[in-house]
Parts: sequence; C-alpha cells; structure tokens
Amino acid sequence: MTIDEIIGLVTGLDGVLALTPSAGDEWPELSWGDAFFYYSPDGVVPANVQPFATIVTKNYPGDESSRLDRPDTFRVNIHAGKEEFARRLGRAPRDTAGTEVDPGIEDTVIAHPVYGTAGWLAVVNPASETEAATRELLGTAYRLARARYERRAESSHD
Repeated sequence: MTIDEIIGLVTGLDGVLALTPSAGDEWPELSWGDAFFYYSPDGVVPANVQPFATIVTKNYPGDESSRLDRPDTFRVNIHAGKEEFARRLGRAPRDTAGTEVDPGIEDTVIAHPVYGTAGWLAVVNPASETEAATRELLGTAYRLARARYERRAESSHD
C-alpha cells in the first residue's frame, strides 16, 4: 500500500477530514508530509480530539524506534481500541511483559511503539501481508471515532 492509497481509502469514508500539513501552512514543520485523519463531518479540525489514524514519514522526538529515517519508509498508526488490539495481538494493550518486537519491522501489525498501551496499532510499510488487516483496522478506527463523535454530540444536546 502506498501513502496515497491509504489517504484515498480513508478520505473515501463519510465525514473524514484528512489533515496533510505542508510547507507554508499553519502546522509545525515537523508534521509536513504526514497525514492525520479525524472524523469531522463539518470539515473543521476538532479541538481536543486525537486523530483516529495517522501516517508518519519521519521520526518524531521520543519515537525513533521504527527507524522512519530509512528511505521510502512510513508508518500507519491506527487507534484500533482495546478489543481490536487484543484480537490482533492476543493480549491487552497494557500487558507488555515479554512482548518486545522490533518496531521497525515492515509489513507486520504491531503495538504502536509509543501509544500501544492506549490501544494503538501500527504497520511500517504495509504490503501484501498486512494490506487487508490495515484496511480493516482503519475501518474499525473510523467507526470508533464516529461513535465517539456521535456520543459527544448527543450529550451536548442533553
């Protein structure tokens, strides 16, 4: 899967806002070239809400273990939630004992090297082994984000 294929897949979902920072816009230079996906049917970047998925193309401070500084390397990060995380990896997100995996391994679904304990999964350079799983996980993350949005909207009307 390419970055453009993933962006096309996710932006094809109803109500998704894809933020793709680039030179000259208001976002920090570190984020240029990356993609951040929100459920936002009004098309406005939500305040105080994390994206449900991201694509990162470089190392971030404190998140260098995936070695995204290698040529043609990117990582898809997906907030799959605790249930899907456990289904995919066979353990709860906070159960990290004996689960050491190379965060730079390609085409493998792994716990996110920084946010895994919060139910985030990651795939470096998704390809034939993980394309179906990546698509499914992005769909799950989208549905969870949409449900959170709808719960917040409902409670603000009460």
